Amino acid sequence: MRLHPALIILAAALTLPLPTLGSETSETDLTIAGAYVRMVPPGTPNSAAFMTISNRGSSDRKLIQAASPVARKVELHTHLNDQGMMRMRQVADIEIKAGAQTELKPGSYHVMLLDLQQPLQEGDSVALTLRFDDGSTKEIDAAVRKPQTEMKAQDTPAQGAMKH
Repeated sequence: MRLHPALIILAAALTLPLPTLGSETSETDLTIAGAYVRMVPPGTPNSAAFMTISNRGSSDRKLIQAASPVARKVELHTHLNDQGMMRMRQVADIEIKAGAQTELKPGSYHVMLLDLQQPLQEGDSVALTLRFDDGSTKEIDAAVRKPQTEMKAQDTPAQGAMKH
């Protein structure tokens, strides 16, 4: 009796060990929600991108780099209180704890788009590539929004908010 070569290959493949699941993090452990870029007046050289990064995995992760074709340089930033004065500073990474989320928002962590190569118009979409500490990347599109859009809930006439 002669075995078909395909059956021999199949039998050999079934004896190979399967990779252990959960031993490494998966790209699907990280999800990005609510990504947007702040619209700036024409001629303004810089803007910022904001989003929420959720980590459903069991290991802490870090956002270590970002890139975009609309800016010559892209950096990770935060705001720090320096003797009562809020100052923006570049950071090496942004941590996303296991089972938690990190919000990139105005006055906190954000992706800084430096030396814009084109005007940003409301309704446009900005391509961003996010690189994480495990070498994985996420390609996202962030909508361009006016700054007032993100503050609408706070700017109510009852509070006497003034637009500057």
